[in-house]
Amino acid sequence: MFTRPLHRWSTAVVAVSTTAAMVVLGAVVGAPAASAAQAPVGLGTATSFAVLAGQTVTNTGPSVVSGSIGLSPGTAVTGFPPGTVINGTTYAADSVALQAENDLTTAYNSAAGRTPVTVESNPDLGGQTLAPGVYQGTSTLSLTGTVTLNGENNANSVFIFQAGSTLITASSSTVALENGATWCNVFWQVGSSATLGTASTFVGTVMALTSGTLNTGATVMGRMLARNGSVTLDTNTFTQPTCTAASTTTGTTIPGKSNLGGGGGTGTGTTGTTIAGNGLGGGSNVGGLGSGVVPTGFPATGLGGASKSDDPALVALGGLALAAALVASGLAVRRRRVQWAATRPDGDGPGGDA
Repeated sequence: MFTRPLHRWSTAVVAVSTTAAMVVLGAVVGAPAASAAQAPVGLGTATSFAVLAGQTVTNTGPSVVSGSIGLSPGTAVTGFPPGTVINGTTYAADSVALQAENDLTTAYNSAAGRTPVTVESNPDLGGQTLAPGVYQGTSTLSLTGTVTLNGENNANSVFIFQAGSTLITASSSTVALENGATWCNVFWQVGSSATLGTASTFVGTVMALTSGTLNTGATVMGRMLARNGSVTLDTNTFTQPTCTAASTTTGTTIPGKSNLGGGGGTGTGTTGTTIAGNGLGGGSNVGGLGSGVVPTGFPATGLGGASKSDDPALVALGGLALAAALVASGLAVRRRRVQWAATRPDGDGPGGDA
């Protein structure tokens, strides 16, 4: 007389366990591996410098440097003119240059310590398209051709390259930016010296332990900073375009609407398109749907990764839920057979002939 209740119980267990397994495993298997988002490397007072060195700064030809030039403890800055400095000042063996060098050391150590890293088995970055993250060449890093840095539509994406010894780019090589990547968030930490090839196009901030050399016609959107040695220029161009933060727009308030749980104030939304009058603008929409930031990709959880992860604990939980579903399914089938055997009209069960 307990056959039907037991059957219902087994069916319920199957449904619940299977649903739990699908949810947990879907969150794990259906998502790419999470990677921790990197913060930009803080340069301190070195931020305003395009060229910074420890021993000498030497220039040949009509180089144009947008940003300041600094030297400490050395005193010899030569080749200006014919080189010119715009949007900046030259500081040699003074407190400004000394502080910039100290801040460069801090930034260098910060970049060198960033993890997790993707170790480049082939130290030549040419031909690759890279997502934001930390990339390491245990000995050298080189560039032949073009490497593309894909910002994944996030203006705050950060790229950090760690070269164990040297960074060398070939003639006419290029660092290209796409999908929101900005030069301000590209950093090259170099264990000894950096050399940029003739007519190469380079992007980012180079932080070299020893020295930096730019061959004829190399252009840099960023900085060449050397801690201990010299920086040598030859008819080069440095640019430092403004890196704008994520754009801010103002949502439209619809009179008489609550904006989904908020008042009638205007809301400001960061990044993406503000949806008018629904509280997604954030700001003063008290009780609305959050800060107004419209996330892309997998939102961060604060646990070092994205909201979808290959966390082993989630994998185990999903496995247990799936196992429970299989056990419950087996019990349901077994009880169904018992019920059928008890009621079949062949004379052996209570529903058969006497």
